[in-house]
Amino acid sequence: MADASRRERGLAKFDEVYAGDLPAPPPGAMAFFDLMIEQLFAEVWTREALSQRDRRLLTMGVIAALGEHDTFCIQVRAGVKNGEFTPEQVREMIIHLAAYAGYPRAAGLVGRVEKVLAELAGGG
Repeated sequence: MADASRRERGLAKFDEVYAGDLPAPPPGAMAFFDLMIEQLFAEVWTREALSQRDRRLLTMGVIAALGEHDTFCIQVRAGVKNGEFTPEQVREMIIHLAAYAGYPRAAGLVGRVEKVLAELAGGG
């Protein structure tokens, strides 16, 4: 594990990116998570050349193309909660993704995303 300040920086960004919704296991409990916090969140998500919203959009495009619907919905929830996207913008993302990732991949997101948006709006 890297130094404590790197982990703290990574945890702070992780909490910000996921709007405090995802719990972090204690240090050393999961080597994969430790590495993700210390590299991905402490070193990549904290870089200044792209905004958090820009990074999330890129991440969501890759996740959608890979067919990772549950992970896409985690990003939707955090992005809307953080004020990075409106529900209308999320719906538009799916339309745009259909042209690049394919209609079957995008179609698999529609119902799941609508459920997340309804929950965020207090309707489910």
